[in-house]
Amino acid sequence: MSYRRVKIHRGPGGWGGPIVVEPTETRNKIVYITGGAKPEVAVRIAELTGCELVDGFKYGVKDSEIACAVINCGGTLRCGIYPQKRIPTVNIMATGKSGPLAMFIKEDIYVSAVRPENIEVLD
Repeated sequence: MSYRRVKIHRGPGGWGGPIVVEPTETRNKIVYITGGAKPEVAVRIAELTGCELVDGFKYGVKDSEIACAVINCGGTLRCGIYPQKRIPTVNIMATGKSGPLAMFIKEDIYVSAVRPENIEVLD
């Protein structure tokens, strides 16, 4: 399968980024961990990259298969879980470095306040 890279910029009032999501044959899942409806941002990233979209609360996905994690965390634990593992993390909320794992939230791996229009195809 052929995948495309995308660049994701922070939205208004956001923090971090831009980050580049580079799917591979093994890292080909966009996982959303939002505890509710499927976020438009996650759908858009999956469409543009050609990756599989997975609800991370319903289905377990190995870290080694995640191309990008999409979260909606206001500043607690989820903000830092994926950056700690160096998995590109897209927060749909405008949250910067906060929570108990704030030390792992770096601009090169995390971006917030993202909207569909903040995503561009590189390939």
